[in-house]
Amino acid sequence: MSGRNLHVIRRVGAVLGHLLVYVLIWAGLALLIAAAGIRYYWGEISVGQMLLNLVSVELDGGGGPIVWMGVLGVGVLPLLITAGIALWQHSRRRTRRRSGEDLRPRRSPWVMRTVSTALVGAVVVGGTTAFATTVGVGAYIRAGNSAYDVSDYYVELTVTGDEQKRNLVLIYLESGEATLADDQLFEKDAFAPLKDVTEASDGWQSVADFQQYRGGGWTMAGLISTQCGVPLKGVGTAAGSGALNELGGDVDTYLGGSTCLGDVLDEHGYRSVFLGGANASFAAKDTFLNSHGYSEVKDLSDWRAAGEPEKNFRGDWGLSDGRLMAHAKDEIDELHAEAEDTGRPFNLSVLTLDTHEPVHIYDYCTVDTRNEVTSAFSCSMTQVAGFVEHMEEKGYLEDTAVVIMGDHLKHMSAGDAFHEQLDFHTNRTIFNRVWIPGTDENSTLRPGVDQLNMYPTILEAAGLTLQDRAAGLGVSALAPTVPDGSAQALEPDLYAELLDSRSPQFYSEAWAGEDAAQ
Repeated sequence: MSGRNLHVIRRVGAVLGHLLVYVLIWAGLALLIAAAGIRYYWGEISVGQMLLNLVSVELDGGGGPIVWMGVLGVGVLPLLITAGIALWQHSRRRTRRRSGEDLRPRRSPWVMRTVSTALVGAVVVGGTTAFATTVGVGAYIRAGNSAYDVSDYYVELTVTGDEQKRNLVLIYLESGEATLADDQLFEKDAFAPLKDVTEASDGWQSVADFQQYRGGGWTMAGLISTQCGVPLKGVGTAAGSGALNELGGDVDTYLGGSTCLGDVLDEHGYRSVFLGGANASFAAKDTFLNSHGYSEVKDLSDWRAAGEPEKNFRGDWGLSDGRLMAHAKDEIDELHAEAEDTGRPFNLSVLTLDTHEPVHIYDYCTVDTRNEVTSAFSCSMTQVAGFVEHMEEKGYLEDTAVVIMGDHLKHMSAGDAFHEQLDFHTNRTIFNRVWIPGTDENSTLRPGVDQLNMYPTILEAAGLTLQDRAAGLGVSALAPTVPDGSAQALEPDLYAELLDSRSPQFYSEAWAGEDAAQ
């Protein structure tokens, strides 16, 4: 081989080597910044949560400012830093050539290479480790090796009777953690306004120590667990399913192979309507609702079309709870009147918004605490309490079941409030209230259940009777005991492993639209 060819090969190798170094620097910085951003806004999350939310972000009414910060921080900033390093190195070499300075390093070559390699390695390893820890990559890999599969414990729902079916109102409280009711930990009981209108002495019930299911912790996980009775697993869980290739875009179904609350109610003649202040396209919430029995989904675009003044919206998410509950009052008036005329029951589901951090203080909220987050929670609960009072005044509680619950525990990311009170709390639970017309005063709900048990609980509250009182992985909280062989009868550590399991068999069928129970 000629000397010229060797020179060309060396030059190409040097260029490729430098390019690889810069690619590694860029990747390490991108992962490091992504990890820092996730921890600041959401805390530690799961791979599934990341994938399901990443593919369906919305600039309007779906955390828009955070999306832009992500684009700039993860997409642009690492490129600018890497380009800056490359330009600095190029300029440094060019200056030394022009000055006639010897380009050879003044220190020993191996020392310079070792230091440079160590610095690049530190960026790559540090970024990769930080990101993997933040999104739970290790747990995701371990879950893939689990011997458990959800399909082994999944109970296909069987309705044995609907003669007592009644109207249903389902209210999800954003970040509705019951721990915030502890006025010994916080400046005041943030749930006091809602507690006052849902007293046990008036017939309201609650699940004591209501738990967030292991692996949950965000809104869609709360919706899926309480309406379908299964953990929400990410896109990668069902990688073999073509149904997921465009999730967040123009897809027709969301967990189309699973039977969920709206499906069951639709089969039994219900009309289901959902109201939310944010953009329902965020995290494909509208796709889930539309493909599981909901005939109407009203969200941010509807409220704007209805002429809501801009002051009633928060720029990052959507409509205030005050105005959302005003619309909910109008909606239930129409639904109840229609149900009386036609005999067709309804399901009205509502998701609040004000308590999503960073909180926004509206004109109906008076901040009377040092930490405005506490006041924001209390003001949101006041709006929900007003809706409950409206139902009572109209007489709707005589024929309408009501289930009120948090969608998940309060997020504890680096930028959120109450780390001192909650970071080391031993039993953080979700707020809930259940109203069932005509319930025996001695009736109690089974304590300590998690969100997966709410699926059959809600159906029984609506007046349907279920075989074995079970559905999905859950057993109704109205049942005092659980049947042998149920997922709920497993030992805690085994139940945790089941929920952690990626369950590829179950989820590939669920996402593909086949019968997940077979």
